[in-house]
Parts: sequence; C-alpha cells; structure tokens
Amino acid sequence: MSVSAPSAASAPQTAAQAVSGQAPPAEQQGAGGIGLTLLVIEDDPAGALSVPRMLDEGGRPVKVRTARNLTEAARLLTDDVHCILLDLSLPCDEAGGDSADRIDRIDRSDRLDSAAAARECRLRGQGDGDGTRVRGARYGTGAAGGGEAGRVGDAAPAYDAPHAPHANGERHASGECYASSGAYASLGRGVSAGTDVSAGTGAGLGTRAGEGARETEGTRGDSDGTAREGAAAESGELEILRRVLRMAPRHAVLALTDGADAERDADAVRVGAQDYLIRDELDGRLLTRAIRYAVERKRNDLAQRQLTETRLRAQENARLERGLLPRPLLEGSELRFAARYRPGRSRALLGGDFYDTVRTPDGTVHAMIGDVCGHGPDEAALGVELRIAWRALTFAGLCGDALLSTLQKVLEHERASEEIFATLCTVDIDSDGRSAGICLAGHPSPLFAGAGGAAPRVLPYDESGPALGLLPKARWPRRRVALGRAWSLMMYTDGLIEGRVDEGAGGKERLGQQGMLDIVSRRMAEGARGERLLDATMNDVRHLNGGELTDDVAVLLLDRAADR
Repeated sequence: MSVSAPSAASAPQTAAQAVSGQAPPAEQQGAGGIGLTLLVIEDDPAGALSVPRMLDEGGRPVKVRTARNLTEAARLLTDDVHCILLDLSLPCDEAGGDSADRIDRIDRSDRLDSAAAARECRLRGQGDGDGTRVRGARYGTGAAGGGEAGRVGDAAPAYDAPHAPHANGERHASGECYASSGAYASLGRGVSAGTDVSAGTGAGLGTRAGEGARETEGTRGDSDGTAREGAAAESGELEILRRVLRMAPRHAVLALTDGADAERDADAVRVGAQDYLIRDELDGRLLTRAIRYAVERKRNDLAQRQLTETRLRAQENARLERGLLPRPLLEGSELRFAARYRPGRSRALLGGDFYDTVRTPDGTVHAMIGDVCGHGPDEAALGVELRIAWRALTFAGLCGDALLSTLQKVLEHERASEEIFATLCTVDIDSDGRSAGICLAGHPSPLFAGAGGAAPRVLPYDESGPALGLLPKARWPRRRVALGRAWSLMMYTDGLIEGRVDEGAGGKERLGQQGMLDIVSRRMAEGARGERLLDATMNDVRHLNGGELTDDVAVLLLDRAADR
C-alpha cells in the first residue's frame, strides 16, 4: 500500500483526492482540539491504495507519517502520534525481524530450491555415481558399479555447494551430484543415517522404490512445505502486530488486512489492535471514523487499566495498613480499652501517629502513644517501627528511661534525615490498677478523671524530657501517679488539640488542652464513657474546626471500674 501524505513541501491535494463531505460533529473526536497524527507502517510496491486527505475536528488535515519497516516506525513514533495504521501484509524482513526469524525464512527458501535441484539431478543423474553430496550434510561414497548404493551419513568429507563445481544439480565427472542445503529435508522426510541412495537409477534422496514413488514423496514434501509456509505467514502477520503493540503500548493501532481471512482479522483485534480495516473497502470517511474511534477506545482502555491498577493498589495498601495497626494485648486485665485513629493524609489508613497497649506476665498494663513529625508515608512507616520496637522492648522488661533511650537509637538509625523527631507518652499501670508510672518525651500530658464524678484534669507535665531524636544524651524521668479505685485515663496526640476554634469574627484560635478539657468535662457530665466519650469528643473537635482535622489524630482511653 502506498501512502500519499500531505506535507509542507508537497502541493495541497485536489478536491478529487479529498474526502467528500465533512464528518458530522459527533464523529469529530480529536485529541482535545489538537490535530491528529497518523503513522502508517507499510511497504507495498504495487501502490494499490492511497490514504486520502482527512480533516480533524478543527478542519485541519490529519498529519500522516509513513514508515517502510519497524525501524523507521520506531524513529517516527513520537508523543504527538495518536494512531498507527499497520499493514499486516508487511513482509517479515521489512518488519525488522530478528536474526533467528530471518535465518529460518532463508532456510525454508533454500529447502524449496533444493527440492527443484534434486529433482533435476535425478532426471540427469543416470548411470553410476559416488552418491549425492548436499550442502551442510555428509554423504558416503558408494560403489562405482551401477545399481550399487551409497550410504547416507558416512564419514566422507563434505563441502558447501556454492563452492563446488556443477553446484546447480548437475553431475560431476566423478558421478557426484550436488544440490543446495536442505534437499533431504524437503524430499526425504524421515530419511536417517543408513538409508540407501540408489546410484544406478540416478536417485538423489529416498529409497530403492521406483521413480514414481520418489516423485510422490517429493510432491508430498512440497505440499507439506506449502502448508507450513501458509501457517508461518499467518503467524508472521500477527507477530508483526505484536511487535508494534510492544513498541507502542500507549498508542491506538489499526490493522489493515486484505479481508480474505475473517478469523485472522478477528485475531488481530484479540491480540490487541483497536480495530481492523479491509484494504479494498477503505475510504477517507471510514478511515477518519476508525482513527477517532481507535484513539478514544485506546484512551478509555488506558484509563480503565489505570483505574483498575489504582483500585488494586489502594486495596493492597489498605490491607497492609490494617495489618500494621495495633492489636491491644490485654488478656486477663480488668481495664477497658478504646481508641480512635484518623490519619491526616487523604485516603490513607495509617499516619505518623501511633499507639499500643500490652499486658506483661507480671500483670502490669503498658500503654503508649506517639507522634512522628510529618504526614507522609515515610513518617507512617517510622511510626510503625517505633511501635513494634516499643512492644518488643516492653516484653523484654524495659520501661522508663531505659526504654526511651533505646527507642531514640532506633529512631536515629531509621529516620530519613536528622530533622525527624518523635514525641512519646508511656504509662505503666501497676497490676492492682491503683497507681502508674508516666514518662513524657515532648508529648502532651494525659487527661485523668478520678472516681466519684470528679472533673477531669491534665496530669502534671513539669517532669518531662525532650522529644526523641533531638538530644543525643537526653534523659526521661518517670513520674509516679496515684489513680485510685475507679478512673479514666485519656492519652492523645497533638492533632486533637491543634484544631481551630471558629469564633465567627474571622479569626481562629487553636483548641488547646483547655478547650479539649472543657469538651471532655461536658461530655462526661452527660454520662458519656468509653467509646461514646471518644466519638463525642472527636465530633465536637471537628465541629469547632469547621471540618476535618488536617493533622493525624490518635486517642486512647483506659477505664477502670470501682472494686466490687
């Protein structure tokens, strides 16, 4: 197929060459108002068809680029190409096949030539001879007398027919007859070492059967070869398409066929082409519609694939993040546990805040809440590492300053930069539940509410240490706190108290610890406890903020009922 492509150097096409009529608006689906560009891959010397002039939705001619093989196509395939029109009848050699493909095609061609040469050799080769020598195979030397047979596969030396005299199937003076490579493969299917070659009858390859039998065998070989060539040709056409699809995975591809094989045409679409066009039915209007349809279909396919990949990735991330969220280990404890967690990152399940609660074999309940500065996935990953490290160190028997010093080493080795730090609050509740030890590392102090309806209060935070990662040799004192018979202890991150309070005058102030204390006091006075208390507090903070909080938020609540 020959292509007539408009260019700056060529004269405009005449009205006879242009597409008759303008495509309706519904069909003018250019790429967002940008002119379409078509890359045609073909090499038909007959020039049976020309690509007519086509107009995009802006009335501009569709740009056409022509490549004669895949090497040229790769050079012309730029980002501004919207569609590829591939002629499936493009010869394999022109398609830029690899060396193995070309060798295989040459070998098949040689076998066909060898068949003709061998038949001519049999017709001319009457009388005695020393056997048949074929390029690339070794044949033994038979007896000189007529009717004696040479043995195929003996150790006599062989040489290539192109370098031998009388290489075109003619008899040599010594009686040798030469054919090109592969003659035995085409004519003597099943011939193996030890098969007799009749010299007296001038037979090349085959058995001692008569000339008619040998001709029948040769005909059968030619027929099988033709069938194999047809299958190889069909496979080669689809292989060319596969190569183009691999070369241009994000471009629309149209397959141009002769229409002789409907199943093969359908296979082209199944392989990955957006559509196929029949050469004899092609006109400008049809091609214009096909290009625009193919471009939009490819764009939709890519969007659907990206959407599917994004959905699968989100599901996988969700499963991963759920697996990284803590599972409290409080079996055997009389304490009630409740927690709320909301990352500041959009569509994330895990943020830089972290918490955990475990009960060790001695009956002590250990609770922890922390906050890594920042809001990205790296901070979330570091928070998970610190939480897991805390749990391991707690079960190993560490607490207070020894535990926090070790956690700081973990932070220093795992953080992405020296500017990263983390705040932390740990509480170790004695096995009787009446007292606890508290350590603060730059973290807000917990809220505590005692028995008898006492108003909640913020625990003292004057004896606290710096955040982890700030001072290499820092120390963290451990403060003892009396809890009593019944109590509630709320631990939280600064995301909860850094929400804004809309005062209606255009200015916003932060909620702060006192604002949060007021909310919790009011809700506890209304009888809210446990899960209800956390939900009510979170809702009130969001309402005062005027929407969702921008920072990560983690809240942990431990309750102990009065002794019975």
